[in-house]
Amino acid sequence: MMLVHFGLELLKPEWKSAIVCIGTFDGVHLGHRSVIGAAVERGRALELPTVVVTFDRHPAAVLNPEKCPKAIGSLSQNLAWIASQGVSATVVLPFNAWLSRMSAERFLRELLIGAIRAESVVVGHDFAMGNGREGDTNWLSQRIGTTVIEPFELDGIRTSSSQIRHSIERGEMEFAARMLGRPFQIEGVVVSGQKLGRTIGFPTLNLARGIDQVMPPFGVYVGEVDGYRAAVSIGMRPAVQGDSRTIEAYLLDYPGEPLYSSPVRMDLFHRLRGEENFSSLDALTHQISLDVEACRNYAFPRVS
Repeated sequence: MMLVHFGLELLKPEWKSAIVCIGTFDGVHLGHRSVIGAAVERGRALELPTVVVTFDRHPAAVLNPEKCPKAIGSLSQNLAWIASQGVSATVVLPFNAWLSRMSAERFLRELLIGAIRAESVVVGHDFAMGNGREGDTNWLSQRIGTTVIEPFELDGIRTSSSQIRHSIERGEMEFAARMLGRPFQIEGVVVSGQKLGRTIGFPTLNLARGIDQVMPPFGVYVGEVDGYRAAVSIGMRPAVQGDSRTIEAYLLDYPGEPLYSSPVRMDLFHRLRGEENFSSLDALTHQISLDVEACRNYAFPRVS
């Protein structure tokens, strides 16, 4: 269990002090987990709560919207992944124009120490806060006890949200999963589609997302949807004259009722092939049968 507070207006902590960990934490990858884990470990050693401070959106959405990166995970996903690390509470701050103009000194004194009662902070090596990013790790360490966590590397590559986005956009799902510590995940609700799949023996669910999330290139993927292996197609569906991107999945051996309006979670493990056009429905059906067999035989990797 983890307490979640949105904003500071109703936050009235009864703890006298806390270990505070600050960051955007989009995707809560292995690098983030090393930072959060260090904070949790320190909190347990000192018998203090560990409080994560994060934001409701990427700061670039306010500071530089044209260059704001697409999300790896939604806020609800990120909070669930933070909770899994043993954190006591997370405070989600609305990153708005007012907060973006706040000085590092005021952020530290009024928010971290005053409102959240930080005894010390744990941050990543490239952390900075306040207007103009003036509150870097050197600045922080001169004003409050500060633990700085070094970069987490995988195969000599620094694990970062930008590196994970790059891997996903290239369809490198296995490497993205290794950096995340789990498969890349899409959440959405099931909506009605063309219903063509049921006419050729492969009924699919169509997934509608709720965020502007980074996506892999068009193609067919080995996936899993709520515990069922799935052949997942992402793309324009040129074989049936599609005019917009869709995310649809055929669930292998699914025995249940249609999932319309249900929220589902989709994990993507491996890119089987790129998107193709087909000269006939028979050719499309044959290829889908091959994709389904490849999904059935795929050996799911273990990720920690």
